[in-house]
Amino acid sequence: QNQSFLLFIISIDRQHQHHNQPHIEHQVVFDSTQFAPKANQKQTTTMDVDSGAAGEWKKYSTYAVAVDPEQEDKATEIKLCSFARPHMRAFHCSWWCFFIAFFIWFAIAPLLGEIRDDLKITKQEVWTSSIVGVGGTIFMRFVLGPGCDKYGARILFAVVLCSASIPTACTGLVQTATGLAVLRLFIGVAGGTFVMCQYWSSRMFTKEVVGTANALVGGWGNLGASVTQIVMGSFLFPVFKTAFDNDAEMAWRTVSIVPAVIAFATGVIVYKISDDSPKGNYSELRVHGNMKEVSTWQSFWVACADFNTWLLFIQYACCFGVELTMNNAAALYFRDVFGQSTESAGAIASIFGWMNLFARGAGGVLSDSLNESMGMRGRLLAQFVLLLGEGIAVLIFATTDTLAGAVVVLVLFSLFVQAAEGSSYGIVPYVNPPYMGSVTGIVGAGGNVGAVVFGLCFRELNYRKAFTIMGSCVLASSVLSAFIFIKGYSNIRTKEEMEVDKETGDVLGPKPKLQVNTTSKKLNGVV
Repeated sequence: QNQSFLLFIISIDRQHQHHNQPHIEHQVVFDSTQFAPKANQKQTTTMDVDSGAAGEWKKYSTYAVAVDPEQEDKATEIKLCSFARPHMRAFHCSWWCFFIAFFIWFAIAPLLGEIRDDLKITKQEVWTSSIVGVGGTIFMRFVLGPGCDKYGARILFAVVLCSASIPTACTGLVQTATGLAVLRLFIGVAGGTFVMCQYWSSRMFTKEVVGTANALVGGWGNLGASVTQIVMGSFLFPVFKTAFDNDAEMAWRTVSIVPAVIAFATGVIVYKISDDSPKGNYSELRVHGNMKEVSTWQSFWVACADFNTWLLFIQYACCFGVELTMNNAAALYFRDVFGQSTESAGAIASIFGWMNLFARGAGGVLSDSLNESMGMRGRLLAQFVLLLGEGIAVLIFATTDTLAGAVVVLVLFSLFVQAAEGSSYGIVPYVNPPYMGSVTGIVGAGGNVGAVVFGLCFRELNYRKAFTIMGSCVLASSVLSAFIFIKGYSNIRTKEEMEVDKETGDVLGPKPKLQVNTTSKKLNGVV
């Protein structure tokens, strides 16, 4: 085996054996120290019935996407137009559930101006309710992370959506500032669904495409905050106001029933039509002995003990925390500073969220692309650059005095914010794979902590000072990328990477010189 050979390349071109089998070319490169190549990654498609361990129980014998048996049958590609179980069904259910959660979480945001006037409460009391609304989610994200490791995302999605729909429907019962704060605290439970959203897609897609998958489901889910600004503030509110003979108070007191009903129905339906993992539901896997029982406490404490978790916690506070703050502040800002009506302010504020349609996905794609060429070092560099751009954009926004200029900068500001969110969750699945749910929950909670901190700034200070503080914090957080060291992977300071078990995170030894490059006409596995 130590015999010397000339370096050569074997190219294998797989012709279509089925009309729906993807065209993939493999290049296997090996050097003089290797006698025969060993593929780092094995892929199967719908043509390959047997994958994974021999005799192992699984719910599906074939899949509609290419999968990697060495990564628990996770998908190596993303077929956006497919709704097939289990991978793509979970993908679409994940972003839709998170979309609906955001819709009810911020359904009240474009109506705050009306509520403030009718209840005769102060700006500080309005901001207190907003802070409580995002602050309550911190606890939920800490709890739901370990919960995902034990129960999976599907069940928790159903429980949280159905639960949060009840206080949403009760919005019309609010009479005081305290009542508003308590109501938003319970509605804020919906914000915890972000943990299930990212966990579920990480459970379904391989490390090579998980950055793109997480960014797409997270971004499309976040889009719910933008849609609710338009649907609630610029469409349903005027419709209900007309129905109640131009009575604005009756309109905001009844309009939230609509998103509440949709959220409850979504929770029930998704529970019935989807799967916890590629091989089946967790309860089924445990019955067949294919899955170990997980201790939620152990999962949580192991994740807490990893320093990388807290660095990403801070960075996520400075991107998703900024987005949550803008979801609460944008409509009020354009109404107070530029004199816009409730309907117009809501429409302008929605622009920030609409960037989620592609911006967060772009951050994930960038992270995956740089990972392919530079390893983890590429993901960390993407994180640094995007946070740096975000901080600069926030500071520019703080000093923009014209409506047109503010809208233009808002778009740029939003692009960097959401792209940074996407790149963040391109890194998270690598931190501690066996306890991915807890890591996801802790980092996700960072976003809510950031929203609380920045919300306090907006409650106590004028807009310009609050934006300046927020931008400065984001700039400082970008530097933390240089201090993230994930075992076995490269970092900003060094290029060396080891061979790592992608499911356990254990370092197996020096990375072999054998390389397997997969190329096709897909962008990061998206077809």
